[in-house]
Amino acid sequence: MRRRLLALVCVSASVLSGCGLISQDGGGDRHTVTVWLMKDSASQDFLKRFTEGFEADHPDLDLDIRIQEWTGIGDKVQAALKADGSDGPDVIEVGNTQVPQYAEGGRLQDLTLESMRDWGIRDWLPGLAEPGQWMSQQFGVPWYAANRVVIYRKDLFEQAGINEPPRTREEWLEATEKLDKNGDQGIYLAGQDWYTLSGFIWDEGGELATQAGEGGVWTGALDSGAALRGMDFYRELQALGDGPVDADEEHPPQAGVFAKGQVAQIIAVPGQAQSVLRENPDLKGKIGFFPVPGKSADKPGAVFTGGSDLVVPKNTDQEEGALAVVEALAGEKWNTDLARTMNYVPNKKTLAEAVSGEEGAEAMAAGAAQGRATPGTPQWGAVEADNPIKAYMTKVLKGADAKSEARKASDRITELLDPNTR
Repeated sequence: MRRRLLALVCVSASVLSGCGLISQDGGGDRHTVTVWLMKDSASQDFLKRFTEGFEADHPDLDLDIRIQEWTGIGDKVQAALKADGSDGPDVIEVGNTQVPQYAEGGRLQDLTLESMRDWGIRDWLPGLAEPGQWMSQQFGVPWYAANRVVIYRKDLFEQAGINEPPRTREEWLEATEKLDKNGDQGIYLAGQDWYTLSGFIWDEGGELATQAGEGGVWTGALDSGAALRGMDFYRELQALGDGPVDADEEHPPQAGVFAKGQVAQIIAVPGQAQSVLRENPDLKGKIGFFPVPGKSADKPGAVFTGGSDLVVPKNTDQEEGALAVVEALAGEKWNTDLARTMNYVPNKKTLAEAVSGEEGAEAMAAGAAQGRATPGTPQWGAVEADNPIKAYMTKVLKGADAKSEARKASDRITELLDPNTR
């Protein structure tokens, strides 16, 4: 059995300074649960509160929380899943779209029963719950979500005579056209922002890739009629600003462009507003948020849901303790605490009120109800690394035939999703 840890919580020195471990022999009735969480996912204060509360509720368990860096985490997790488990993690935070690549090969605990019986699977956000599945089993339990909203200049909207944020795509285009005047950009939308494009495609009923039945072959789907309609809307919207057609939203960082003061809107997670204000404090009080509009006013548009799931390695020697940690972190008490602390969206639609009163988080929570994720295949990482979607978008925005280019990009996605071709 692992040594007993008496520290309340000990994470990497970059997060908590002066944290020491005091080991003791004995304590035969107590067990240590090792938890890997990612850097900046939770604050120091939250981790301290959670550890104190969890250990008070579970007097036979001690927590050893170890903070990990995102860089290189894939290889580190895979190595831990293949090890004997005696000194490895019992619970791991992973990106919501990473679950299938870790579940492949049978190295994660199947949490379907607990999810259905005890943890409220039917109320989880789809964009977190769906990618946590592999072969119809639930391996990833949603922890928190973050998704894109429209960050806008309230003062520029008022000057253009726009009294309230648009709720439909048609209203959005009309408003953005009014804003795209007098040296201002109606919207800054980079040509290769494929996450935003994905939402428009999903809104039309399209997909990035489709699978031929359970366990069947995956094929690219950008050339479907629905996906092409999503790209057409992207083209219309992108033209109402000066975003570069051959770069993504980070080149240059769109928050920096927005901070210069001549952009009415960007599509980003609400937290980017803080980056804007750091660069241009004069915009304080002038920034607002609204959900990405949908095709009709009754619901927001679809958005890519980023965030994290919690998984339990198959090789854990502390299964009961690991399940207790997952249940606590994903449960109402600590999930709402985390959402308020970090301005996240809680993992359940019914917990959206936990972030009420904060404009950016409220807009994000409204959009999260229509959240989606990338195709649930372990090979999707290869698609993102090569990213034919970006190249396709640039070609269309430069005037190439959308259907022809979509067919080429779809063929490339199909190749990347078939491990036999690589």
